[in-house]
Amino acid sequence: MSDPHLYSALIDAELEPTDFHNMAGWAHDDHRDAFTVFLKSAEAIVERRPDLRAARNVPELFRRFAAETLNAKTIEPRQFFERNFIPYKIIPKQGSGFLTGYYEPEIAGSLSQNSDFPVPVLGRPNDLVSFGPDDTPPHFSELVLSAARKIGDELIPYFDRAAIEDGALQGQALELLYLPDQVELFFAQVQGSARIRLPDGRLKRLTYAGRNGHPYTTIARVIRDEGHMALEDINLGSLKSWLRSHPDDAKRIMRLNRSYIFFSLSEDLAENEGPIGAASIPLTAGRSMAIDRLQWCYGLPFFIRAQLPDQKGKLSEFSRIMVAQDTGSAILGAARADLFMGSGDEAGHLAGLIRHPGDFVVLIPKA
Repeated sequence: MSDPHLYSALIDAELEPTDFHNMAGWAHDDHRDAFTVFLKSAEAIVERRPDLRAARNVPELFRRFAAETLNAKTIEPRQFFERNFIPYKIIPKQGSGFLTGYYEPEIAGSLSQNSDFPVPVLGRPNDLVSFGPDDTPPHFSELVLSAARKIGDELIPYFDRAAIEDGALQGQALELLYLPDQVELFFAQVQGSARIRLPDGRLKRLTYAGRNGHPYTTIARVIRDEGHMALEDINLGSLKSWLRSHPDDAKRIMRLNRSYIFFSLSEDLAENEGPIGAASIPLTAGRSMAIDRLQWCYGLPFFIRAQLPDQKGKLSEFSRIMVAQDTGSAILGAARADLFMGSGDEAGHLAGLIRHPGDFVVLIPKA
């Protein structure tokens, strides 16, 4: 039996073996669809494709298993999962599992700066050094920083959001394109990707390329705690409206989130493909999810069961295999996931409705 702790470094949960036949909803999932998405992860693992944002190291056992899977001639998807994995319930030490949703927004933008599009989207600076969970220098681990600025042989904390907005990186030719305002840039950074529709109709794709390493702060919580909005009134649309209606407070509050995301332009993505996730794989709506990179490695399948809303907010059963192909600064916890819901406004509306408890089962490859 494979040691599940080869694939994780659990901090806030324990694992309890279970059985596929005891997993409600398992038999009704589309295992073929899930298997297709898992194969994308297997390819990235075998190719040793560099992660856009490092998670726990993939065990060599998993790499060999991925290679064997890709080389197999015929595979029946449901049997593949049931014969090759051991399911473990993830039992949080406190509370329950928790799910949110995210998406790839589509935003109007321009390749040139003008009065309609004044705010630059920045590419990754050359002096930015990123750390994975397994290679963070002790000093930066104590500071809770996941990246640094390299000056000669010295590593120092990188510029925070306020410093970057005030021009700390000007003159480095990092500008990729331009957006209408800081609010659109901020939420593109929160989602980690974006489709940019140019004035001539062409589409550009922004892909995560790094972050400055400062901790992420959820501004919705700040806005609630300061009494500006009630929790039940907060959603993506209301947040954007409030920020634009209160520019001074908006600037101050957005800067409380010192984390800052850098992007690259992905030229080879088809329009019908999802954005590139942190594991360097195009994401699949309803199958890809972001996990806590400090506790899990990429590529693992999870079976998620919850009551989740549809576009009208009506709850229904969600029982589905999801594959760990991304991460996010706000995704902290072994039983915590962000479900990728797709691209565009409808996906964004649905993603914004998801803030629900859920049950997690991780599928660990057999030795």
